[in-house]
Amino acid sequence: MKLLTSSILLISVILLTHGVGKANAFSSFSLQQIIQQDTSKRDTSKKEGKNNSGLDQKVEYRADSVKFNKTKSVIFMYGNARVNYGDFELDADYIRYDSQTKVIFASGRTDPKTNRYVGKPIFKSGAEGSAIADSLYYNSETTRAKVFGVFSEQEGGYFSGGQSKKQIDDELHIKNVMYSTCNLPHPHFGILITKGIATEKQIISGPMYMVFEGVPTPIGLPFAFFPKPNKRTSGIILPTPGEDATRGFFLQNGGYYLGLNDYWDAKFLGSIYTNGSYETSMLTNYIKRYKYSGNIGLSYNSVKNGLEGTEAFRNPNKDFSIRWSHSQNANANPGSTFSASVNITSSSYYTNSPANLNYDLNAIANNTTNSSISYSKTFSNNMNYSLSMTSNQTLRTRDVSIRLPDATFNVPTFSPFDSKTRVGEQKWYQKITVGYALQGTNAIDTKDSLLFQNDGLKRLRSGFSHSIPVNMSFTALKYLNFSMGGTYNEVWNFQHINKKFTLFDDKTVTERIDTLSGFERAGSYNLSTSMSTKIYGQKKFNNLGNIMAMRHVITPNVSFNYSPDFTKADRGPFLAMKDQNGNVIKDVQGRERTYSIFEGMAYPGSFGGPQAAIGFGVDNTVELKVKSSKDTTGTGERKIPIIQGLSISGAYNFLAERNKLSTLSFNGRSQFTDKLGINYNGTFDPYDVEESRDANGEIIRNTDGSPVFERSNNYLLRKGRLARLTNIGFSFDYSLNPDALKRKNDANDKLSETAKQKGLSPIQSEQLAAISRDPNAFVDFNIPWNFSFSYSFQYSRSDAGVSNVSNTLNFNGDFNLTPKWKFTFNSGYDFQNNGLTPMNIGIYRDLHCWDMSINWVPYGAYKSYSLTLKVKASILQDLKLSKRQGFYNTYQ
Repeated sequence: MKLLTSSILLISVILLTHGVGKANAFSSFSLQQIIQQDTSKRDTSKKEGKNNSGLDQKVEYRADSVKFNKTKSVIFMYGNARVNYGDFELDADYIRYDSQTKVIFASGRTDPKTNRYVGKPIFKSGAEGSAIADSLYYNSETTRAKVFGVFSEQEGGYFSGGQSKKQIDDELHIKNVMYSTCNLPHPHFGILITKGIATEKQIISGPMYMVFEGVPTPIGLPFAFFPKPNKRTSGIILPTPGEDATRGFFLQNGGYYLGLNDYWDAKFLGSIYTNGSYETSMLTNYIKRYKYSGNIGLSYNSVKNGLEGTEAFRNPNKDFSIRWSHSQNANANPGSTFSASVNITSSSYYTNSPANLNYDLNAIANNTTNSSISYSKTFSNNMNYSLSMTSNQTLRTRDVSIRLPDATFNVPTFSPFDSKTRVGEQKWYQKITVGYALQGTNAIDTKDSLLFQNDGLKRLRSGFSHSIPVNMSFTALKYLNFSMGGTYNEVWNFQHINKKFTLFDDKTVTERIDTLSGFERAGSYNLSTSMSTKIYGQKKFNNLGNIMAMRHVITPNVSFNYSPDFTKADRGPFLAMKDQNGNVIKDVQGRERTYSIFEGMAYPGSFGGPQAAIGFGVDNTVELKVKSSKDTTGTGERKIPIIQGLSISGAYNFLAERNKLSTLSFNGRSQFTDKLGINYNGTFDPYDVEESRDANGEIIRNTDGSPVFERSNNYLLRKGRLARLTNIGFSFDYSLNPDALKRKNDANDKLSETAKQKGLSPIQSEQLAAISRDPNAFVDFNIPWNFSFSYSFQYSRSDAGVSNVSNTLNFNGDFNLTPKWKFTFNSGYDFQNNGLTPMNIGIYRDLHCWDMSINWVPYGAYKSYSLTLKVKASILQDLKLSKRQGFYNTYQ
């Protein structure tokens, strides 16, 4: 009964969908395709008939053999016959034209050798698509037509068989016509319409029923009536029944579609479960062609977990989601843009939905949401400004960060001393460039539960930041590239803090922080200069197998940066820490302690200690030139990047009180083969580690009595060592079949390019991203198998000697069980818990015009499976059978 009800609904949807289009579905195989469209004004008071057809065209014809019957005025055409009548084109093996009755008849012929019917009539009218028929009659004067055994395609659907007759009033009669999305002459399935009449305003159908593999079924309708308003219409969306292991039986995503007009629609959906849970949602789309488009989505659910009578069941989880996306056409308003991408949810929305009922493990595991609404304007001189509202949520910790608004204004760098009419090379002072950048914000960082309390607005932090960079670049001695300049930064804040400290006898300090309103400003600056060059080295090999040469490119760079000390008391935004008696508080080394009045404000500023530092670094690239095995001439060659950007960098600060030399960091990448590439990074510390001591020389200890360690001011060279390794890591990915990865990446790129061309919204783009993560999204049977994995390793060691190791392994693959069966899987290994991460297994079966997919999560919190049997064509996307069983909830 369930299958019968669903099929009747699908038949109704199919007919209604084709009925409300610009041209109804039946017209795709009728002679309306071959009748000339007369766009001139006609006298509607007169019935168009034999003497009032409005057509006065000359019939042109040709064929391999043409015969005339002068007595009856009949022309017979045999072999590759062709007739042109206005924009009507007809090709067939046999065509007969009666010039007295104005009737054209066309048919094919039976090949005596193969006994097959060949040379069927193919007809076309104007820009309409072509159609094939067994035979047809067409009256060029009255426009009456009759077609037998038609085969035509329109919008992914195919019409075949039966008869269709067009009357003088454009009324269309059809009989025994099959509709299907299968492109075979004898389709695997279809809807057989036994009788039907289609007019401009309505479709009336007699009995219709489903046919599978040529076998009629009782699934159908005895009669149907469909109005054709030729505009967007509203209607009921039937729910999908099913069962959930925790929530019970359900009716899911039923509701109402509201077609408001050609620019705006809305869809209201709801789901109910037998344990008392429910979900509601509203999605509306809007568009103004060549201007803008967008959509708004609102969702709310109440979920009961656990057994009846438990606390979790009595107090259901209530979650919400607000989504809005808006995009502006790039040509709508040149120079200015407005866009929006809003995604605000409660902290447990994705886990309780789950992931809006799409079982996407990536969305379920998502811990952050981001929203932004922005407007920007660019002037002809490239100056620009922007206004935006941003929001960031951390779902696990329930932290919320809102910027309302963020404002920026930028002046691109320009040469104030250069002239547009300058002739000749620039003088040194004409190379000086200046820029300007302004930022302003209203910011609030809090918990989502505190955001809308009465004192929520008191947490706002407001301010501005200014930056003026000055720079000059030049080349010396042909090969040395120099750059020198500086930057002035200034921050304005409309709130600041004041700290009051209490010093106890045991030297512990407590503080009380007061946030005060009032304008405060502070500025900082830095000066810098840098120099870089490139050194090339090359070695050729004559007797080293396929290796022809090696190339090494070294890029050294040296820089000097200076900035004064802005952390001193009463300098910049810093004040001295004073106890209850007004005495300055000092640290264990006897140094004066200070704090910034801009801590936690909108713009804390870049106020650091004194710096007069020399920075140094070197970047290395090593390539091999080898003979190409794919070149049969023996003269081909290819490059293998052995080391790509291996860089080492550090700095020495002359004004630092201790540890003047910074840590030395390195990172790089090596691509050994097309299948294997490795990334690596690490840090070396040139200083030793020692026990931390106070001003009296006593060892500082933890609460458990163990000593506290810190970086010493002594180099490890004293102990005969260059440096100690503080952290190192590497990662690599490997594919046993790189063609599979390339094809998938190409498919993803093509999908993204299509999204850009069609101007999809951020929410639609997110849905496309979810499709790209689906193991059945790109099923390529041309790749018989593939297996790939990625691995990352990180090691760190603290000053106290505590080591920490983390490593992760992910793998995925697929293979063809048979030419029509595909098996996919993806999972990973959790080294911390010594177990597999959630696995997703997919099975795909190609059934020509249908396909079957099975997705299975065999274990874990989101253990589930789903089976879907559906038609491939998107026009019949609702014609499917699906079964889903979810185990995504745990009793509480």
